[in-house]
Amino acid sequence: MPIGSKGVAMVDARDIADVAAIELIRRETAAEKLPIETINLVGPETLTGPAVAAIWADVLGRPVVYGGDDPSGFEQTMATVMPRWMAYEMRRMAERYVSHGMIPEDGDRERLTAMLGRPLHGYRDVARDLVAA
Repeated sequence: MPIGSKGVAMVDARDIADVAAIELIRRETAAEKLPIETINLVGPETLTGPAVAAIWADVLGRPVVYGGDDPSGFEQTMATVMPRWMAYEMRRMAERYVSHGMIPEDGDRERLTAMLGRPLHGYRDVARDLVAA
């Protein structure tokens, strides 16, 4: 996926699920209605396209090269496994990653770690788990 060199703090789906469950339970059991707030869901590191490729190369034990920042090929590939409108939306998301990244705000990681009571899942761990499966 074209994510560029600004960096993306990829978040593990397990962390998303755990934060959602914790927050839903907190809100359900609160003595009074809580104000609406935003929780930025981020991963423990901010990775670039080449850094992600390096992780996969290490985990797989073979060369993996970052495909570059042009999202048009990504859209074409995605269109083979999903509706074209969704592939288009994926390309638009990739364009945003390339142009702006997805950089956590100060304190985001610490807030999530405190909520979870454990470290966030790192991308390398996710890659290892996928390869092992």
